[in-house]
Amino acid sequence: MRVFRFVAAAGLAAVAAFATPAVAGTLDTVKQRGKLVCGVSQGLAGFSAQEADGRWSGFDVDFCRAIAAAVFDDAARVEFVPLSAAERFEALKDGKVDVLSRNSTWTLGRELDHGIVFTAVNYYDGQGFLLPKARGIGSALEMGGMKVCVQAGTTSEANLRDFFDANGMTLETVVVSSPEEAVKAYGEGRCEAISSDVSQLHAERLALASPSEHTVLPDIISREPLAPAVRNDDMAWFTLVKWVSFALLNAEELGVSSTRIDEALASARPDVRRLVGAEGGFGEKLGLSNDWVVRMVRAVGNYGEIYERNVGVGSKLGIPRGINQLWSLGGIQYAPPLR
Repeated sequence: MRVFRFVAAAGLAAVAAFATPAVAGTLDTVKQRGKLVCGVSQGLAGFSAQEADGRWSGFDVDFCRAIAAAVFDDAARVEFVPLSAAERFEALKDGKVDVLSRNSTWTLGRELDHGIVFTAVNYYDGQGFLLPKARGIGSALEMGGMKVCVQAGTTSEANLRDFFDANGMTLETVVVSSPEEAVKAYGEGRCEAISSDVSQLHAERLALASPSEHTVLPDIISREPLAPAVRNDDMAWFTLVKWVSFALLNAEELGVSSTRIDEALASARPDVRRLVGAEGGFGEKLGLSNDWVVRMVRAVGNYGEIYERNVGVGSKLGIPRGINQLWSLGGIQYAPPLR
């Protein structure tokens, strides 16, 4: 019996040690620093781009602002760190940023190789092709033998070769280091098409001298679930960042928007009351104030507002919601409930 008690106690100690974050809590570090450090792309219209006045804007940028609003009640308390595709995951792993919000595809290999975890898919994308309308090509299956620009350090590179090989087509890749380089090489004729996530292709099309002369083909050759990522050594921070995504989606589904937040605060509906923090006490359990969702929605809006403002049909990119529409409206976006 003594041996059994010793083993049981040792087992409980091991479980407790495993449940404790390996490093000081990221949330505490962020609070003590007074700002969130967010890794973003080096410049991608609609997702993360720096304006002439130094201000950052975009879908991925607004996600980090939502976290800052939840933590500080101030969406401006974010430092944005532009990262290349090649350096983004190591920068996160090494602690140079608190969260990576950089149009990055969630894959098993990336989690295993870099010591990171993706939180929740906030944009369902797929790989496609951008090319001149004058080529008269209506399908990716007509692209055999073409020179295609593709960015190094992305899933697009392997997907591209797989697609051409699977369809018995020859391919010449022109590997570039950034979206800007892809647009430059394409404009100079060094490649005849660009292959990347469709959302990125819409942004790159806008950077061309005559955007209307170029088209994004309807073909989708891969699944690219884009998601923010954090290090894998802090479960509490992972949970917080994950539920920022879920709360923004729940807010949209419940009709809680930046223009209707006061109405939501007065609601008698149990699901809305839990969302705005009037019931449940979930904010305190996350290490935040109970009105954390109210803070986010006031500052940046719900998921739908963020989408439409940055990449939707009324924006410069003009991308329809498609599969990123709420499940109740024909898409596949939905979140677990706050309860």
